Formats: sequence, structure tokens, C-alpha cells
Amino acid sequence: MPGKGAKRPEPEVPEEAPPPPPPEANSEALEFLATISEEEIPLLYFSETLNMISETNQILGEYSLDIKQAYYYSSDGDTKRSVLVHATSRGQLEEIPCGTSISGYLDWDLKTYQQHHHEFIKFLPLSVDKKTTLLKQNADMLMTRILKEGEVTKTEKTSFNLNVMDGFISESANLLLLRVMGWRRKVPQNAKFLAFDGEGKLCHSTYVRERCSLGEALGFQTIQLGSEQAEVLVVEQTMHSNEDIPMTWQYYLLPDGHLAKRIQVGSPFCCIITKMPIMREEDEFDPKPVFEKKQLEWEEDVQLFAIFRDRKEELQASHTTYMQHHPEAQTLISDFLLFLLLRQPSNVVTFAAEYFGPFARGLDKPPPFRSSNRPSPFRNPCSLSVPYNPLEKIPEKSSEEKTEDSSS
Repeated sequence: MPGKGAKRPEPEVPEEAPPPPPPEANSEALEFLATISEEEIPLLYFSETLNMISETNQILGEYSLDIKQAYYYSSDGDTKRSVLVHATSRGQLEEIPCGTSISGYLDWDLKTYQQHHHEFIKFLPLSVDKKTTLLKQNADMLMTRILKEGEVTKTEKTSFNLNVMDGFISESANLLLLRVMGWRRKVPQNAKFLAFDGEGKLCHSTYVRERCSLGEALGFQTIQLGSEQAEVLVVEQTMHSNEDIPMTWQYYLLPDGHLAKRIQVGSPFCCIITKMPIMREEDEFDPKPVFEKKQLEWEEDVQLFAIFRDRKEELQASHTTYMQHHPEAQTLISDFLLFLLLRQPSNVVTFAAEYFGPFARGLDKPPPFRSSNRPSPFRNPCSLSVPYNPLEKIPEKSSEEKTEDSSS
């Protein structure tokens, strides 16, 4: 036994287990998102409306979805061309008003800039109103959840680093992703995306064409839409929450991405269209015509040759009239050509610049007596070492220099 003054050993406190790592999207999901192009998204811009039908074929409400191009104005002042997804559902379940609305701005690769999600059930005396906002800010995704039950309001704010959200699909991005699958008639196999469950936690979201648990094939089916039959692609989405039971939806998609039917497993109603919509098809453009270049034989064309002859005569008359009114021009040009042939300079451009330089109005008048070795803005200073004398006899060129001049 320990002595009277000895301390009793403190009981060991078990260490808390570290939190599990956040879920991650697999490579199949990321590769599918990478294949979505900016040219493909505009093909999915349209609106649609479905009726909410009970199990007894009673109309309970209406579900509408509209996807279009828009501009997103971020908090830092940038304006980005984006995709606006807006979905609403309003109805009554057992005479209890309820509804949901989703509005989100997306990038072309289905990344979410901002989203507002609102759900309500007006059940007296305790109504429920739930609002969830997602906002991309710098390198984080900010989530704000406001839950109002009766008169009690709870607000919860959470931040997620975007590095752990690759492959995240929000509710608005999910609606656009389903249209992509319907348009392509293809579902990514074994793909695991990321999504938020009902408690605002990250979890996996999968899309399949057949139920693995029951072995029931979904895939392509033929359904009756009013007086017409249509082949639809059935996609089953399951949200695998870590804290709640999985939630499953079935979407019946027409070839152009229209939603023909939506079923939430376990729900007492479904959404369905009553008649066949106008199907959208990809625009086909005719190839650009190619015209072979033909040589213009204008001399053989009577009309073109007449135009050329008239224009030639008009210019000749205009030039002759001008020279008659300005005889000094002929004198000036003749004097320059005579001086050029006398001097025969190697650099004709510099010689002409020096000859016509004194005629410039911006230059100062030259002095009456000046050196023949005067500085010139058109010559290299090193070339002025020899005095310039216009009356100096020109030395004859050697045979080699004549050969170089003829070759140049």
C-alpha cells in the first residue's frame, strides 16, 4: 500500500481518435468533368416545367428548371461569364405548403461561384425554413446555414479549403451535370463525386445506370409521354452520407437533356412532364464554300479596258495641267537630275536629301559664305574629313568598282 502522503496515480484519459480524412473524388469523376467543354454547355440552355404528381395521379404542384448564360460579379469586382441555374418547386403535401428553390452561378467546368438554396415547410404551429448559401472566396468555399424552426433561429458558418473540394458538385451543378449525361447518353462508370449532405458535410455522390444492390437494369427505357413514346436514359444518383442513410434519386433524361421524370426514392410524389417537348438538336453548319482564284484578263474585257483607258487619259490630262500651272517643278527636277548625273554619288538618297534640304522651311537659312566641309544631318561625321567641293573633277572609277556598281 502506498504511504500516507503518497499521491494516487491519475487515471489515464484515452486519446481521442483523429478525425477521419475528408472524402475525395476519384479519378473517373475528375476525368469526366475535364471533358466538359465551353462549346458543349450552350447546347443545354433551355427551360422546362414538370408537374408534381402524387401516387394517386393528383397534381400537387410544379417543378421548373432554367439554365442560361449570365454574368457573375464577384466581391473583388471581377466580371465573369458563367452559367446561371435556377430551379424552383412549389406544392402541397397533405395540404401543407412546401417548396424548394436553388439559384447558382457556375463555371464551365461546373465549379460553383455562388449558390443559394432555400427550403420551407409551412406546418403549423411549427414551420421550418432552411437557407444555405455557398460562396467561393479566394481559396475557400464559405457555407452559411440558417435554420429557423418556429421562432428559434440557428446560424452556422463553415469554411472548406478548395484543395479538398476537387470534383465537388453542388445542387445547381448537379442539374447541369445531368443534362450533360442526357445529351451524351453516357454515365461515368465507377465515378465518385463530392457533394454536401443534409447536414452540410462532404460526402460521396455517385451516378449509375443500374442498381447494383438489386441487379435491376435501368439504362435505356421507353416511357409514355402523353400520346407519344420516348426513349429515355435512366440515371440513378445516390448521396452516401456518413451520418445519415443514403438518399437516392432517379432521373429519366431525353436525348437532348430534357428531364422527363424525376423520382426521389421514398417520396410520396414524383415530377413528370405531360407532353413531349420540342427536341433540341446540335446545329449543323454547311462547309464554307471554296472559290478558286481566277486570273483577271482585264485587257480582254471590253468594259474593264474602257474604264482603264478613261482613267489613264484623265490622269494624263491632270498631270499635264498641273505642270503647265507650275513650270518651276519641271525646272527644279531637271536641275536636280543634271546635278545628279554630274556628281554621280554612290548614295543617291543622301545626295537628294542634301540637295533638297535647303528648301525645307524649318531649317535656318544658310550663311552666304560657308565651308564646303559643312556638317550635314544626313552624313556620318566620319565621312566629312575630306572637304566637299562641287566643282572638283570626279576621278574615274577602277574596273573593280565599275564591276561592283554594275552588280549592285
